[in-house]
Amino acid sequence: MSVLRSKKVLLGVTAGIAAYKTASLVRLFIKSGAEVRVVMTPSASDFVTPLTLSTLSKNPVVSSFTDEENEGAVWNNHVELGLWADIFIIAPATANSLSKMASGASDNFLLATYLSAKCPVYFAPAMDLDMYKHPSSTASFEKLQSFGNIMIPATSGELASGLSGQGRMAEPEDIVAFIEADMLSKLPLRGKKILMTAGPTYEAIDPVRFIGNHSSGKMGFELAKVAANLGAEVHLVTGPTNQTVVHSLINVIPVNSAQEMYDACHAIYNQVDIAICAAAVADYKPKSVATQKIKKKDAKLEIQLEPTQDILKSLGEIKKEQFLVGFALETENEEGNAKGKLEKKNLDMIVLNSLNDKGAGFKQPTNKITIIDKELNVYRYELKSKSEVAKDIFKVILEKTNA
Repeated sequence: MSVLRSKKVLLGVTAGIAAYKTASLVRLFIKSGAEVRVVMTPSASDFVTPLTLSTLSKNPVVSSFTDEENEGAVWNNHVELGLWADIFIIAPATANSLSKMASGASDNFLLATYLSAKCPVYFAPAMDLDMYKHPSSTASFEKLQSFGNIMIPATSGELASGLSGQGRMAEPEDIVAFIEADMLSKLPLRGKKILMTAGPTYEAIDPVRFIGNHSSGKMGFELAKVAANLGAEVHLVTGPTNQTVVHSLINVIPVNSAQEMYDACHAIYNQVDIAICAAAVADYKPKSVATQKIKKKDAKLEIQLEPTQDILKSLGEIKKEQFLVGFALETENEEGNAKGKLEKKNLDMIVLNSLNDKGAGFKQPTNKITIIDKELNVYRYELKSKSEVAKDIFKVILEKTNA
């Protein structure tokens, strides 16, 4: 999954011959999972039609403050559009538009939107060789970058004039790759490795029956997604679940039993920076497992149980520099029990769920948590979707790890 997934991308198209490439650029952003809107300078439509870009982006293309053909048209709000975007990419960026951007000129809708944008702004110059090397262009590049804008350098190749040299706009695939790499390099968990556990474990009674619980694994999967979107390499050890995730930074390791989860966690633990144990691991397992299906009888069936290995405690006992996070699902004396678990298992932080809270617990799309750190600071949260809860948890983790 691309780092651009779910991002709001605003594409600004200026009047250069390379504008024809923006159709491919829009498609690549859409394929990456982004929501795309397009703004154009009035003359850009001479090179690529608004109809093409609106069809590909599935959003109207804007090139003026009002629809001149419709007297009752509502004013197009450049401020609102500038604030909407997570990323603003101007491609192609002509010498004329770059000069205006550098000087603060605002004589068209695209430039007004640029001046209103609060998000990262990328620009991909496109012009002829001599124009690209001209001191005024160089000055525009330097000034725009001093504002915090990010330049995607032009490449060398055949130009519209027939000359060959630098000034050719980067190819759409390279523009997307550049933006993805730049975004990843700035993510707070870039270069970090995280161990995540999720879901239930199934402890076999015989070849067809097991002891398990109602965990869906959703909380652990949401945490894995947030971690990956923050740039971390995630090793997701998950028990049986219907949850799925596709992300280039998430390595899913499926297991069934507590012993398999224990082994998988210990195999990777020494390599990770952060470990978050969100799985609902069975506390007990059958002492012996029947090799054949147990036939139903009139007499009572008694199964002798023994404790499973405590994965979280075992990780706490061998912890070195890892930041270790556990979960506690309680029904009584919730905070007291959670604080006891925090200390007993040598955790850096614990996330408390109470089954007494409506909307929290297993098989729910929502959760209500309390976070307690090792200094016994308590952070309480209202009921939220599990995706939002995952963000809250990582906000505290980032603060505690100074990431």
